[in-house]
Amino acid sequence: MSLPAAGSPLVAEERPDPVAGDGEVVLAVRACAVCRTDLHVQDGDLPDIPFPIVPGHEIVGEVTAVGAGVDLNVGDRVGVPWLGATCGSCEFCRRDQENLCPRARFTGYQIDGGFAEMTRADARYCFGLPAGWDDVSAAPLLCAGLIGYRSLAMCGDARRLGIYGFGAAAHIVAQVAVWQDREVYAFTRPGDVEAQTFAESLGAVWTGGSGDRPDKPLDAAIIFAPVGALVPAALEAVRPGGIVVCGGIHMSDIPTFPYRILWGERQLRSVANLTRHDAQAFLDLAPRVPVQTTTVTYPLERANDAMDDLRAARLSGAAVLVP
Repeated sequence: MSLPAAGSPLVAEERPDPVAGDGEVVLAVRACAVCRTDLHVQDGDLPDIPFPIVPGHEIVGEVTAVGAGVDLNVGDRVGVPWLGATCGSCEFCRRDQENLCPRARFTGYQIDGGFAEMTRADARYCFGLPAGWDDVSAAPLLCAGLIGYRSLAMCGDARRLGIYGFGAAAHIVAQVAVWQDREVYAFTRPGDVEAQTFAESLGAVWTGGSGDRPDKPLDAAIIFAPVGALVPAALEAVRPGGIVVCGGIHMSDIPTFPYRILWGERQLRSVANLTRHDAQAFLDLAPRVPVQTTTVTYPLERANDAMDDLRAARLSGAAVLVP
């Protein structure tokens, strides 16, 4: 399912099977979750998209071919995340900050992704998956889980944690936070009772609309919704010394706000992509929680329906395409 241009629906195409080059694997896609970033690709919110592009960066696949220099074997089940390749030699890669590599390339954005029956990937950015998850359940771990985990790590030891936007990433990170004995405060679209009930079922101690103030000041907040107006709202909700983490790759403009809501040594941070260390650490942690993903499946040819349902917030958990 290919995206021919910004603002276009996805189009079904027949293409030749991919061929594994040096350091690459070819995968038969078993499942691919749908992420809000796929909407940003579709809308042209990200720069320099090489149309046509096949979206999808939460891929669970079976290795069907390997190129030279690859340690994986035919038949292995692996996951492929957003970060698809890095240069390995720049100052960021040498500092264990490969997520900031200026020559990084990203799955489903600059590299054809998993909205397909088969795809090709750099073997260095393929990860073995815990055996306890079936293909559909494992797919959301590859971005919603990984980005949520990196966002949570940026919150330090915060006990009272606010989560703005209770979608795929939030429903995973909330489980990890509760397992870590944190108190989760879930902020949803105003009046979204279904999302608030879902958050409560995962252990949230407080739920409300995005404009509501919690009953206690927060130690930290993560913003998953791509809404810049939530930044000052979250800053006002956290205590002095608190942390606000912007967890998305794209956000609408942040409105001006008075310095007093940042003052008091509050911190405003952003999460950029992920590292292989994040993937290894989270995939080791997830079985111990254990994380349970909530999914809605769609056949591959209904990818446009999955995208539309995500855009309209008609989902609890994550949409997953199954070829």
